[in-house]
Parts: sequence; C-alpha cells; structure tokens
Amino acid sequence: MDDAQETQTLWRRNLHILWFCSFIVGMAFSEIMPFLSLYVSSLGHYTKAQVTMYSGLVYAADFFVGAIAAPLWGMVADRKGRKLMLLRTSLGIAVAMGLMGLATHVWQLIALRSLQGVFAGYIPNAQALIAAQTPRKYSGAALSTLTTGGTSGNLLGPIVGGVLAQIFSIRMTFFVTATLLLTTFVLSWVLVKEDFKPAPKPTHAAKRTNRLMAVPNLKLIVLLLSSTMFVQFGNTSISPIISLYVKELMHNVGPITIVAGILAALPGISNIIAAPRLGRYGDHHGSGRVLLFGYIFATIMYFPQGFVTSVWLLGILRFMIGISDGALFPEIQTLLTKNTPVALTSTVFSWNQSFQSIGNMLGALLGGWLAGIFNYNAVFFSTALLMLLNLALLWWLAPEIRRPATA
Repeated sequence: MDDAQETQTLWRRNLHILWFCSFIVGMAFSEIMPFLSLYVSSLGHYTKAQVTMYSGLVYAADFFVGAIAAPLWGMVADRKGRKLMLLRTSLGIAVAMGLMGLATHVWQLIALRSLQGVFAGYIPNAQALIAAQTPRKYSGAALSTLTTGGTSGNLLGPIVGGVLAQIFSIRMTFFVTATLLLTTFVLSWVLVKEDFKPAPKPTHAAKRTNRLMAVPNLKLIVLLLSSTMFVQFGNTSISPIISLYVKELMHNVGPITIVAGILAALPGISNIIAAPRLGRYGDHHGSGRVLLFGYIFATIMYFPQGFVTSVWLLGILRFMIGISDGALFPEIQTLLTKNTPVALTSTVFSWNQSFQSIGNMLGALLGGWLAGIFNYNAVFFSTALLMLLNLALLWWLAPEIRRPATA
C-alpha cells in the first residue's frame, strides 16, 4: 500500500472509530445534562430563583475553566499530537464525573464541574484530528458525519439517563457516565492511529504572538469563532431550564425526568438525518449557504417555543431545532477547516472550543438569570433574537460565505 492509499485508509478508519467514541461521549454527557438542575434542587432547600441561579453556575463552571484551558491544550496538540489530547480528556473527565455522583453540596458540584473544564474537549479534539487527516474536498461530509456520532449519543443519553434517574437516582447516572468515559479512553488508546508530524517550532518572534494570527483569513476565522459562541450560547441558555420548563408544563405530575429526557433527545433524531445530507450539499454548493439557512431556520423555530402550552408542541419544535443544529455546527467547523493551514488545525479548533465554552458559560448564566427574573419563555425569545443577530453579522461582514463552492 503506497502513502496515498495508506492516508486514505487512515482517515476513514479513524472517522469510524471516533464516530463511535463520540457517540459514547455524547451519550455520557447527555445522560446527566438535562437533569443537572433537578440534581441541584436535591442538594438543598432552594427557591425557584435560587435553583435557576445555582443551575446556571453549575453549568457555567465547566465552560469558564474550559474557555481558558482550551487554547493551551490546542498548542500542545499541534506539537505533541491530537491522540494524546483524546486520552487526556476522556480519562480526566471520567474521574470528575465519578466524583460528581458523590457530591453533597452545590458548591462541591460547582468545584467538580470546574475540574471537568480543565480536561474538557474530547469531541473538539476528535474533530481536529479528522480535519487534519481528511482531504479538503471531503472535509464537509467527514465532519458532518463525525458530528452525528455525538448527536446520536445525545439522542440516546437523555432517555437512558431519564430511565436510570426514575428507577434508581440521578446520582447513578454520574457513575454510569464515568464508566462510559473510561471505555472511550481505552478505545482511543488502542484503536485510534495518528501519523503525527509536529508543526515546526515557532521562532523567537513568533513565540511572542498568538499562533492564531498566522491564519491567512483571520477576519473570517474570528467571525466563525464568534458564531460558534453565539450558537452555543443559544443552545446552552435553554439547557439549565428545559427540565424545569417541562415540569411546569406537566404541572409537576407524571414521569418528568423521562419526558424531559425524551425532549432533550428529540433534536438528535432530526440532526442525524439532516447533518450528513447538509454537509454533502455544502461540499458541492457552498458551506456558507447551508450555514445561513441554519440561522434562518433556527430563528423561526426558537420563537414559538416560548409560547407553547403543552409538551407535545414543545417536542415538535425541539425536533425541528435538530435540523438547524445540523446546518450550524458542522458547517462552521467545515469553513474553519477549509480556511486554516493544516499545521494550525488544532490551534484553531482549540480556539473554537474556547469560544464554544464561553458561549456555554454565558448561556448558562444568562439563561438562568432570565428565567429567574422573567420566566422560561424569555429564554427562547432571547435565543431567537441572538440567532437573527448572528445571521446579520455574517451577512454583512463575511459576504464571501455566500459564494457557491468552487471545484
């Protein structure tokens, strides 16, 4: 087998393995994410406003630390390899998750979420590895396919977590999550192969500047990184309140955790169907066009979620959000890949993770704050307006993304 054939085989093989590992990671995280606010409420006697505030802090702690740590890990990845980062994050988060199941006070939970932020980033590092190995003409389809791995896990995780929480306890989901992440560590260690060639050591002058400044089209990259932040802000502002919103819509009667888990999983179904198709369309007709469609569709779908009076209608609208997510995240990553030198892939993707963490942190804090001051529907309205603002920024400041793909 010559070098070209070996490279072709390597990236496809790693794509399959990392799809499965991303599936496990997605399932592990989504097992507990929809119920963190309920877990917080079980750790003390809190008012509604206190629960939303503490829930926001618990969500935000991980992402605040992750935003600081991600660029540092990205520089290490470009010099030492992306596989090492996969091992680092899967093992570190497994330990943090297991300890969360032993928490007895909300501040312990916040501290452990902060520890998790130090080791966060399995899926972004998997994306960076695939982006670096995949030929550019296949990058849209490859990254969109990889995205469906985490999305599929996100689909199954809340249902599994909801059943575990209903039959056993929410604490049990943390221990299951830790076990799944340890499995991912072993699979990544044994099966993922990386023919890594470190980036050249920076000169003395380059060391004093941010490596991100070496990207040719820096303006577009910064706009795309900001877009990641805005999209994640919108998604995460809803995460801390979705189970509480379901509880209110169900009038605190019935299997709330199971219903909340199903609603949290619904976007994953449409995402799995839509993301690969949108990725292939973007490779042929322009990733930017798919990205713009995602913003328009998301804006249309978020607004009515603030008006619903039944979990059935909320479920339909949450299902539709999966289509917009399938257009937004993979296409942002594809545009980042196509506009970044291979040697700087991990650096740019680590900054993408950092902006995503900032969006997570701000979304969790402001989402909980808005719900506490106004009501849950205010969170959906603000998210729709944010998607519209992000669309306007890209339309005016990055006109090149509206151009069709070139051969």
